[in-house]
Amino acid sequence: MDPLTGEKYVSLATFRKTGKAVETPVWFAAMDGRYYVYSGSRTGKVKRLRNSPRARIAACGGRGEIHGAWLEAEAFIVDDGDVERRAYEALSKKYGWRMHSMNLVSRLAGRIRKRAPLEIQLATPAAPTG
Repeated sequence: MDPLTGEKYVSLATFRKTGKAVETPVWFAAMDGRYYVYSGSRTGKVKRLRNSPRARIAACGGRGEIHGAWLEAEAFIVDDGDVERRAYEALSKKYGWRMHSMNLVSRLAGRIRKRAPLEIQLATPAAPTG
């Protein structure tokens, strides 16, 4: 069973070289037993993931208030175009008009091509989802 079923946000914790966690609330979508999020390619979380895939996630509210257990994970920058396309489709299906609005704003601001899709794999895999 997917431990994040019904959740709208997860807090994604990535780790500095010092070992200190930095937590960020993000939208996510489950696909094939993994979770997918996106971020700006120059954000701190992406830079930290380039140094180490160590991560953890927990269910949270839109402002990052944790209301679920932390799940150990690894996160990677997606470099497969098909996986990226499917991940964005899963996010669009889950968030609907909100995702479409965010995409429009990103296109108008010239940021949509500067995104980095991220794949999160739990240390103990979640059940596969559509």
